[in-house]
Amino acid sequence: MSSPRTSSNSTRRPWKGYALAVAGLLVVAGVVGVGVAAQPSGDAAPGTTSGTKQNPSESGSAAELDMSRRIDGDPTALGAVDAPVVLIEYADFRCPFCGVYARDTMPQLIQEYVDSGEVRMEWRDLPVFGDESVAAAVAARAAGEQGLFWEFGEVVFADAPERGHVALPRERLIEIAQEIGVPDIAAFEADLTNPELMALVEADLAEARALGATGTPTFLVNDTPLSGAQPISVFRDVIETELEQAKN
Repeated sequence: MSSPRTSSNSTRRPWKGYALAVAGLLVVAGVVGVGVAAQPSGDAAPGTTSGTKQNPSESGSAAELDMSRRIDGDPTALGAVDAPVVLIEYADFRCPFCGVYARDTMPQLIQEYVDSGEVRMEWRDLPVFGDESVAAAVAARAAGEQGLFWEFGEVVFADAPERGHVALPRERLIEIAQEIGVPDIAAFEADLTNPELMALVEADLAEARALGATGTPTFLVNDTPLSGAQPISVFRDVIETELEQAKN
């Protein structure tokens, strides 16, 4: 899986500001997420399962949503900025079902749709499984400051259990950075407490909460919501529908 290479100053502030603005404006959007239940702190109870397709709430219409950012050089995005379809994933690095999607579905979607320029993927942090989830989100962005956001996530999800939540203490986050070849480990470690990166994570979380997305993984394919680690056929059907609509 390839990832965009960016400098730390070229992307950080613009998409941080965008995320904060979006989070403040879309409280009325009303997309209700169902999936792994969000926890205010600590780990969720074992045995929770992925959810089913979301429905718009009565307070708003999902058809009116456009949550895409389309910012050139965004290290948390893959694919062409002008792709007709944007697939947004709200996810937690410690979510087992996010791991299922990352291992079994995402690589195929990249091969079929991202590489062709038809789909752009944009990541959003939705850390719901405690402090280690938040720390992992910041660590991934720290890796992204050195062009390795997606590689960081790939290693995390490769180790994710099918049930329960992978342990990601600080020392493991540093090990992953070393494993994927982050060039400046000292800078990476310093960024683990970088308030700007934490603000980006918090902005994504605010955006998700504004939409009512409380479970992981939650997806928006253009304006079509999905929840849970759905079979790849579900993603294909929605993407193909959105591609057809984009032609009209």
